[in-house]
Amino acid sequence: MSGPLTGIRILDLTRVVMGPYATQILADQGAEVIMIESPELDTNRIMGGGPHAELSGVALNLLRNKRSVVLDLKTEEGRDAVQRIAATCDVVIATMRPAALERLGVSYEQFRENRSDLIYCQGQGFPLTSAQREAAAYDDVIQAASGVADISRRVYGEGYLLPTIFADKVSGMAMAQAISAALFQRERTGEGCHIEVAMQRTASSFLLVEHGSKGITEPPMGPAGYARIMTKERRVHPTLDGMIHVLPYRPAHYDDLFGTVDWPDLKDRSRYARPGDSMENSDSLYADVRRVMATRTTDDWMTFCAERSIPAARVATLDDLVDALPVVEHPAAGSYHLTDTAAYFDGEGAELRNHAPLHGADTDSILGGLD
Repeated sequence: MSGPLTGIRILDLTRVVMGPYATQILADQGAEVIMIESPELDTNRIMGGGPHAELSGVALNLLRNKRSVVLDLKTEEGRDAVQRIAATCDVVIATMRPAALERLGVSYEQFRENRSDLIYCQGQGFPLTSAQREAAAYDDVIQAASGVADISRRVYGEGYLLPTIFADKVSGMAMAQAISAALFQRERTGEGCHIEVAMQRTASSFLLVEHGSKGITEPPMGPAGYARIMTKERRVHPTLDGMIHVLPYRPAHYDDLFGTVDWPDLKDRSRYARPGDSMENSDSLYADVRRVMATRTTDDWMTFCAERSIPAARVATLDDLVDALPVVEHPAAGSYHLTDTAAYFDGEGAELRNHAPLHGADTDSILGGLD
């Protein structure tokens, strides 16, 4: 095994994407992750379809470097087994609602009795102190509750949701980071702790980094919302033969780009002359760049921008991104593309120690090791 978390054992009591994404990150960084799965297949094993009845395209990467144990926590036998596994673990991560955790015998207090230095990470939709602590929460609901729908309403006139499970994934990353911090704290103090990650709080805090803006002062200096990016003109740009996105960030960039055309309305660039003008005039700036981009090919513009240090990128399709990934061979599901990791350590990404397991593949070996 390799990775900075080698030697750390994690009990994974999570479902769907938020928690499994957190444990994917931790498993990729070397932790041994033991998933406790119910007798029924979890949603992530079937969502979007895939090459095997137990392994969707999502599950092939989301469940890699993990081990699968099937237990029925509604039975005394299942609850006893999960307690014995937890006693061998450094971390427990769970994403059930608080009442369900208590009912199934997997709450922080119930585990801590057997291991005082346990790190327990509890994720749910809304904060434990809120009236909605027991509310069912999925990504769509949290996008509505955290400001995503309001931003799109203000820009487009209607409250759209982002076409990605934004709240699930940013909350999963927050859980992984918090667990790593708690492990570091335990190294110094010897003490475990309880971590709470609420999706609504996490997603709204994430959005308000920039969108708090003038509304963050008291009294507010203006409405919340970062003006430069709250415009429907903030789109990719068609070229003569494809799509590109270019972001001129300094007045010199505007001069370079707009100097390539002899258009009277772009000869006067005083509205972009000072730092900060691009923010105040973002509607017209994006629209002007979009018009200019249509005059040359994508290759021409990429060369032009590189020579002048103007930020630019070709528009990559989802298929382009998948095709660029390495192909590996799963013993049961066949060939698939291995997604990359966000963090590299000493120049190395995650090691694929084992492919996503079939449902319950490690039940006998894990439980047998407890005797």
